[in-house]
Amino acid sequence: MRIFDRSALRPFLVVIAVALAPSLASAFDGTPGSDGGPVKSGVAGKPRTVEEIVRLGAQALRSGETEKGIDSLRYAADQGHAGAQWKLGRMYAEGEGVERNDIKAFEYFSQIANMHADDNPAAPEARFAADAFVALGAYYLVGIPNSKVRRDTTRARDMFAYAASYFGDPAAQYHLARLYIDGDGVDRDPRFAARWLGLAAHKGQYQAQAALGGLLFKGDDGIPRQAARGLMWLTLARDAAAGPDDKWVVELYEDAFANASSDERAMALVYLEQYMKADR
Repeated sequence: MRIFDRSALRPFLVVIAVALAPSLASAFDGTPGSDGGPVKSGVAGKPRTVEEIVRLGAQALRSGETEKGIDSLRYAADQGHAGAQWKLGRMYAEGEGVERNDIKAFEYFSQIANMHADDNPAAPEARFAADAFVALGAYYLVGIPNSKVRRDTTRARDMFAYAASYFGDPAAQYHLARLYIDGDGVDRDPRFAARWLGLAAHKGQYQAQAALGGLLFKGDDGIPRQAARGLMWLTLARDAAAGPDDKWVVELYEDAFANASSDERAMALVYLEQYMKADR
């Protein structure tokens, strides 16, 4: 059975494109190449390809030439380059080299979603499309202040479900499962959540490993307690957690370890060794 119908997403893509995404052409100052900018080549004035412009932009950013890099990426994004659109979206979402602007980030991610929703999951642009859907879902979960992007858990679920089912994206699978664990805008369904978490966990998504481990360690509605298996997943998640936002992962592991019996801890190590061997 198909979990998500792609046709159901079409109205949402049209809305975000028309109502929220002004022309990105205005984001590029000046006529492309009129000042010897990113379009002109150093070889007999031969025009550069969009891919060359993206590479130059990335190189400029690495060299600390932020304005030059952004100009190149904006030009490439205007030409529909998914990688440039994604990079700019991430920069505006995180305030990396630019002033944080969630609306601009939302617009870039929306462009990717509109242009590449039906791409083959094996296509090079698919990874950008999947991440764009996840980013859009995250925005719909909370909304963007002083904008038309309101909190809408139905749209958030649809964005996550599309990336989770069509692109098989582990981050989307985790976020979709999280909705069903928390009952956020949907009926709480731990068993349904566990299926998505299992898919993401086996792909190495550490947040999914932590959430799945927590469900299994304690048990939940329709999920029998499997403490050793849960502790195994929590151990993997703890080892992968690195950022300040991952404190909950470490705390979940420490709580489970403290409450596990010696037999459960020993069995968790056996499961962990088996998993690592199979993974190699």
